[in-house]
Amino acid sequence: MIMWLITIILAYFFFSLASLGDKFILAGTPKPKAYTFFVGISNIAIIFLIPFINFSFPELKILPWIILEAMIFIFGLYVMYSALEKFDVSRVATTMGAAQPVLILFLSWIVWGTGTISKTNILAFILLLLGTVIISMGKNYKATGGYLKITLFASLIFSLDYILTKIIFLSQPFLLGLFWMRIFAFFFALLILIPKKNRTEILGKRDILNKKTGTIFVLTNASGGIATLLQAFAISLVPIAFLPILNSLRGIQYVFLFLMTLFLSFFLPKILKEEISKKIILQKIISIILIVGGLAILVL
Repeated sequence: MIMWLITIILAYFFFSLASLGDKFILAGTPKPKAYTFFVGISNIAIIFLIPFINFSFPELKILPWIILEAMIFIFGLYVMYSALEKFDVSRVATTMGAAQPVLILFLSWIVWGTGTISKTNILAFILLLLGTVIISMGKNYKATGGYLKITLFASLIFSLDYILTKIIFLSQPFLLGLFWMRIFAFFFALLILIPKKNRTEILGKRDILNKKTGTIFVLTNASGGIATLLQAFAISLVPIAFLPILNSLRGIQYVFLFLMTLFLSFFLPKILKEEISKKIILQKIISIILIVGGLAILVL
């Protein structure tokens, strides 16, 4: 248990760095197709792992699952960025962070049965989920029908991706399975360029990624890539019973992000300045206690 737990904590640390970059990149109006394309084609970086892989083509019985996972992953990115185009980043992250663990729990029950998670694990799951929701909630959080529709749909897509990833890792070695999932994701991202309208929107506008945001995008994507690699490794290691708990640990990402923004707000306010009040600090402390409690139940 300790190995996958340490791995996912490291993954959420790098996800928090990526989220910090997103605060700068998505300060303007994000372009869903463009961001999906750029993030999608960055998956080609997986080729650098070839020397470490016992390379072979995937078996025919697992190939459809790999293709489906890659397609769902790219589609999930597009739906998420479409949500970010209409709504605030923190609001979208809040809903997805709360909805995904619950959806993964039910999808796990559908695929592998309800006997996969014990009562003790359910208690840890509830504490981690509560901690995640509390730490990510803003003071002006309001949910409209249109907002819930697109964010919950994005959550469902990424939850399906979680389940498909675990199915693939049950049949394939970690690096080999990850390699083929990311290669197919790269090719599905390229398909976005087929319509001329998309090519014009993505390649014809220079303001999508200027010099400033371009550098941040590269660093953010590097952090996101490391985080995704670690998360995939954790998914490959974790028992099926702990799959929903793995995702409910996302609250740790918000803990890291809170500490980073707290540091920047106090010491480097010109880079990032956010409102830090006693109420907000109390909210974060309560959520951290819940998350630590959930972790304690898992470890003890």
